[in-house]
Amino acid sequence: MTAQRDRERLQRIAAVVSAADASDPARAICDACVAALPVAGASIVLTAGGIPTALASSDAVAARIEELQATLGEGPCADACESGRPVGEPDLAAPRRARWVAFAPAALAAGAAAVFALPVRIGAVRLGALTFYRSRAGDLSDEQHVDARLMADVVAHVVLAIQAQAAPGTLGPALEPLVGHRAVVHQASGMVSVQLGVGVGEALVRLRAHAFAAGRELGDVAADVVARRLRLG
Repeated sequence: MTAQRDRERLQRIAAVVSAADASDPARAICDACVAALPVAGASIVLTAGGIPTALASSDAVAARIEELQATLGEGPCADACESGRPVGEPDLAAPRRARWVAFAPAALAAGAAAVFALPVRIGAVRLGALTFYRSRAGDLSDEQHVDARLMADVVAHVVLAIQAQAAPGTLGPALEPLVGHRAVVHQASGMVSVQLGVGVGEALVRLRAHAFAAGRELGDVAADVVARRLRLG
């Protein structure tokens, strides 16, 4: 029975790898994850310089969940990236322990009832996280958790494959927007730091707070600060 389950698991993961052979492999993996697991959506986030940036999402709710985490600086993706361990909450409305004070109600309002995130890593190097959401409360089974971990490994290898196609000293085309987003947020944090006379870390918190209060994406607010269309102090 165990051998049969292992074969079935390998077949499912092989299907994910095949689905990734597309013009947008990261999005293809998100879609394949939704097809293979009892989840409503999936998203992939990569982190660089402490700034999480969405690489792909299966649907609008998954994209909104990542926007919320980037803006609020909390959530399963942030925890998985920091700890290097899987993080999940099978019932955001009645969590097992209090956490994500701002993210949980916002994610519920966006359409997520349960969320799970797994670190995307190569050895000890943490690249980001693979996040799932369910529209109804409920946990994943032990076998489904194993499948999810394997899918996170697939994501790591796809990121490496994308980068392997780039010329030496450059990034793969699919990864270029991530660097631009990080640079804008870092530059805006530096400008707000000077404007308010606070540290860069506190400036990033202020940027996130403004974006959340205004119902805007962090990157858009940062771009306005850099272009001097917005001043926080």
